[in-house]
Amino acid sequence: MSDTPQSTNDTQAKLYRMDMPDHLCPYGLKSRHLLRSKGFEIDDHRLTTREEVDRFMEEAGVETTPQTYIGETRIGGYEALREHFGQSLRKEGETTYVPVIAIFAMSALIALAIAWAAGGGLFSVRTVEWFAATAMSLLAVQKLSDVESFSSMFLNYDLLAQKWVPYGYLYPFGEALAGVLMIAGALIWLAAPVALVIGTVGAVSVFKAVYIDKRELKCACVGGGSDVPLGFVSLTENLVMVAMGLWMLLK
Repeated sequence: MSDTPQSTNDTQAKLYRMDMPDHLCPYGLKSRHLLRSKGFEIDDHRLTTREEVDRFMEEAGVETTPQTYIGETRIGGYEALREHFGQSLRKEGETTYVPVIAIFAMSALIALAIAWAAGGGLFSVRTVEWFAATAMSLLAVQKLSDVESFSSMFLNYDLLAQKWVPYGYLYPFGEALAGVLMIAGALIWLAAPVALVIGTVGAVSVFKAVYIDKRELKCACVGGGSDVPLGFVSLTENLVMVAMGLWMLLK
């Protein structure tokens, strides 16, 4: 098999993708969708057995599927196809704020939904409380999804965790407890001090690591696999907990 198809029509594409009984390649489907969205006519070659896949890769001189050809040029896999069309690709380890934006956006929507269901005004002090408490809860979920990874990243900068390692494992549970209780408006005598303590320690730790020691670290605020840089986001998370702790105590 030639490395390139014989068609010279640059509005046509050939796609070779895995479509086997036990594996339907998602990147093949994404490649097909992307090509269609760009107006291409697709000669869709479904590789339905392991033998067909191996034979195609050997004859084409490639190591992966899917593979897309446009005109007489082999473009490559899904990411190469996206790059061919000028779509941005985030490199592994590259900074992103998308997880944080998603969490805070969902927290705002959930707070508004709770306010609506409660029958009060959408925009009230209680709505702001629900927003902050929901954000705490969702951030805790990210940490709790892999406590081991979170604690390892957390130990890079948290002052209390560096002195007492178990605190790195307890932190997400404390944040979740405080968030849920504040949403319910229950046991505030417990929730407020927990938020105040972990928020204060966190804020001091982040401020020291970023603004005094000038260290460039990844933030554990959205979990151990985070590509969010330590700094404003984590400091904001901790200051929100401090503010919520103080507010709830004063109420």
